[in-house]
Amino acid sequence: MECLLGPDSIVRQSRSFTELMTRRLYLLLPLLLAVTAEISLTKFSAGAIGVNWGTEALHPLPPSKVVELLKSNGIAKVKLFDADPKVLRALSGSNIGVTVGIPNSMVKSLNASRKVAESWVHDNVTRYFDGGNRVRIEYVAVGDEPFLQSYGNQYRPFVIGAAMNIQNALAKASLASEVKVVVPSSFDSFLSESGRASSGHFRADLNKTMIELLSFLTRHHSPFFVTISPFISFRQNKNISLDFSLFKETAKAHKDGRKAYRNSFDLSYNTLVTALSSIGFPDVDIVVSRIGWPTDGAANATSPTAEAFLKGLMGHLEKKTGSSPRFPVETYIESLLDEDKRNVSSGNFERHWGVFTFDGQAKYSFSFNHNAKKLVNAQNVQYLPPKWCVVNNNKDLSNASAKALEACSVSDCTSILPGGSCSGIGWPRNVSYAFNSLYQQSDHKAESCDFGGLGLITTVDPSEDKCRFWIQLDTSHSSPHIPIFFLSSSLLLLFLLS
Repeated sequence: MECLLGPDSIVRQSRSFTELMTRRLYLLLPLLLAVTAEISLTKFSAGAIGVNWGTEALHPLPPSKVVELLKSNGIAKVKLFDADPKVLRALSGSNIGVTVGIPNSMVKSLNASRKVAESWVHDNVTRYFDGGNRVRIEYVAVGDEPFLQSYGNQYRPFVIGAAMNIQNALAKASLASEVKVVVPSSFDSFLSESGRASSGHFRADLNKTMIELLSFLTRHHSPFFVTISPFISFRQNKNISLDFSLFKETAKAHKDGRKAYRNSFDLSYNTLVTALSSIGFPDVDIVVSRIGWPTDGAANATSPTAEAFLKGLMGHLEKKTGSSPRFPVETYIESLLDEDKRNVSSGNFERHWGVFTFDGQAKYSFSFNHNAKKLVNAQNVQYLPPKWCVVNNNKDLSNASAKALEACSVSDCTSILPGGSCSGIGWPRNVSYAFNSLYQQSDHKAESCDFGGLGLITTVDPSEDKCRFWIQLDTSHSSPHIPIFFLSSSLLLLFLLS
C-alpha cells in the first residue's frame, strides 16, 4: 500500500503519539506504584498480612509517627478499633488498607436508627473518600468482638441490625462496592469439647446469630472476621503444649481420625472451618482479625517466645502447609504497639501484645515482609526528660506498700505482678516501680512523686537487667485527666508489696 504521508507528517504524528502515551503513563504512574507497593508489601501466598493498631494508651505515639512506622516496616493493612479523626488523617494518602471500627457501645444506637448509621458513615467513611489524600478504607468492623462470652447478651441482639444499617448507609453513599461491612468474632465463639477439629461448632447461644451474620456476609461478599488465639488456648488447655503453640517440629501431633495436627493454629482454624460448615457456610472467606503472642504479664509471655510464635506463624502462612483445607485471605497481627490503658480483666498480658513497645521500639528480631531482615524502629521519638521517681530508702517505709497500692490503682503495674518481667525485683524496688509508673503517667508533675514524703525524684536510671523503668513520651497535648485503671488483684499486689 502506498504511503500518502510525507516524512515531516510522519515525524509530527510520531511525536504526538509519544506525547499522548507519555501523558497516559504519567496519569497511570500513581496507580502502578500503588499496585507495585501492594504486591511487594503483601507477598505472602496465604493472603495479606496486617496489624491491629489500638490506641488505648495514656501517652500514645503520635499518629504520624505510627504511620511512618507502618510504612517503614512494609505493613500494607491496618485494623483500627474506632475511627479517630487524627488517626485517619495520618493515614490519608498512605495507600495502607484500613479497617475502621465501631465500638461495642454504639451498636445499640446503630441498630435502632438508620439516620444514626448514615451520620456515622458520613463522618467516618465518606469524608475520607473525598479529595486527593483519601484513606483506603476497605472494611467497617461493627463492634469489637461483641459475641465474647463474658458479654452475655449485652451487644448480641443489636449487632446484625447495626451491620445492616451500616451496609445500607454505605450503599446510599455509593461506597458499598468499595467498603465491606464485617463483624469481628471472638476466639470463644466456636469450640470443640473433644478438642478435635472435626467436632467444631459455634456456641449454642450463638447459632441463630451466626446463621444471620453469615447470610448477611455472603449476600454482600464480605469475609468472616475472627480471632484465633493460640496463646489463650495454651493457657486454658493443659493438652496444648508450648511447642505445639510455637510451630515447633518436635511438638507431638494431635490426631483427629486420619488427620494429624502439628500446631495449635491449624487445630483452631480447622475447628472454625468445621463450625462454619456445620451451619451451611463452608466456602465463606476467612480473615484472622487477631492473632499474636504477648511479651509480658503472664508465664511464657516473653519477647523470645513471641518472636518464635510470629516467625513460626509467618513461615506457616507463607508455605501454606499443614492440615488446613484453605488458609485465611488476610491475617492481622495482635498488635502493633503496647497499650497501658487496656482492660486487664482477662489477664495482665492484655497490655503487652505489641510487636513494638509503646514508643515504637522493636521488642525482638522479626520482619513483616521478605524485603527486610528486621523491624525498623520509630524515629525521632520525643520523650519526657530522663527522670524517675523511686522510694526514698532514708524514710520510714512502713506505709510504702499502701502508697504503692494507691499508685497502681491509677497506673500500669502489670509488669510487677506474677508472671511479669519485673515480678522478681522484690521489695522495696517494686514500690519504686509503682511510684515511677504514676510519675511518668502524670508527666513528671512533682506532686505525683510525693507519696506522703516517701517518693524521691532521681536522674539515675533504676532499671535492671530485664526490668525496665520506663520514661514516658512527651505528649504535651494529652489530657491531664488520669483515668481509674482496672486493678486486677489489689489483695495480691498488697501481699507482694508488704
